[in-house]
Amino acid sequence: MSDLLWQKDGVAIDARIMKFLAGDDVLLDRELFLFDIQASTAHVQGLERIAILNAEESAGLQRELALLGEDFRSGKFVLDDRYEDGHSAIESRLIERLGDTGRKVHTGRSRNDQVLVASRLYLKSQLENLHAYCLAIADICLRRATSESLPLPGYTHLQRAVVSSTAMWFAGFAEAFIDNAERARQTRDWIDANPLGTAAGYGVNLPLDRGHTTTALGFSRLQISPIYAQLSRGKFEMAALEALASALLDLRRLAWDLSLFTTAEFGFVELPAQYTTGSSIMPNKRNPDVIELMRATYASVAAARCEIEQLLSLPSGYQRDLQISKGAVFHGFSRGLAALALTPDLLARLQWNAARMRAAIEPSMYATDLAVELAQAGVPFRDAYKHAANAADQSGAGRTPEQSLAARISPGAAGDLLLDELAQRLAQAKKSLAVVAS
Repeated sequence: MSDLLWQKDGVAIDARIMKFLAGDDVLLDRELFLFDIQASTAHVQGLERIAILNAEESAGLQRELALLGEDFRSGKFVLDDRYEDGHSAIESRLIERLGDTGRKVHTGRSRNDQVLVASRLYLKSQLENLHAYCLAIADICLRRATSESLPLPGYTHLQRAVVSSTAMWFAGFAEAFIDNAERARQTRDWIDANPLGTAAGYGVNLPLDRGHTTTALGFSRLQISPIYAQLSRGKFEMAALEALASALLDLRRLAWDLSLFTTAEFGFVELPAQYTTGSSIMPNKRNPDVIELMRATYASVAAARCEIEQLLSLPSGYQRDLQISKGAVFHGFSRGLAALALTPDLLARLQWNAARMRAAIEPSMYATDLAVELAQAGVPFRDAYKHAANAADQSGAGRTPEQSLAARISPGAAGDLLLDELAQRLAQAKKSLAVVAS
């Protein structure tokens, strides 16, 4: 490991203690490294604006930071256990290339606000990805709801209940993921505050140009209080994970449906072959492993949020406990976004078995239709309910699934899915993504 930024003369470094302190932090910092470089570049510009750096020093530092980013992307520079963390790696590289000029880069900042600003930039990027994946899922659901409608049994308590349709199923998940996209955008907007310049949580005796770094880094506002900058660590991360978890809760229920619908007992759905695997011992098996792991992914994100929450029983100010939060965030977003990324193609390519779905619609599933029709004719609903219950096995006489679906005209139901309104909401959500990207 290179010389430590905080090492004092005459104090021996115990390798065992350092290993415990550093853990896998430097490897985790690979996720933040380019964001750290981006923030360091803005910090250098800010130092030039208050004459801590002259134009030549600033240009040299910005040039070397850009080269470091290129070398990291290409693999020429590897962030590994030669360094305590990503922050020290950046400073070490600048000192190696620029000598005393490199030693000036940390003026007016702390590793505390370095990790805060890099984390904010990372979370904004990941929430934009979450927003985009949710919109892609909503888009394919809405397209399939619009283009096809096959009778599908509707279930409550996992028991056959009423006639539903594939269009209604897709429309439900379309609206869910439009809402999930909106939650991702709102969370991103809430996190979109610049902590750079708060240093170790108490500011510094320099007139830092925090307005410049806020604009240069694309933040919408300044995170004003240095105390709050430290208080918000973990809080913002949990909010981002909650937005991700919201989408994964819906994905879990979607995956549960598909897990059931693909069984031989249901036989409603055939998955694309690429989304199944074989058994290591049973030659006859094709297993829906992808959707099972999609179903499981929420657990990883919930665990990540729980881990961070348990860290936050802390007083104000920075505490080293917070280092542990990084792994939870990166693991949660890596697993969660990977699952969501696979979902649009899965939904686009799954095939319904119309014959099996129609065969599963039994006469008693029209009983609710009969009760409502009697109530519409003037029979008190509770009497209509009893009549339909007693005649449940005969209530389907002369009825077809298509007639039942067409008659379900309450707004949002099968006879009036309001797909145009959902399309408008989706279009508006896409516009908000375009604004974010710009």
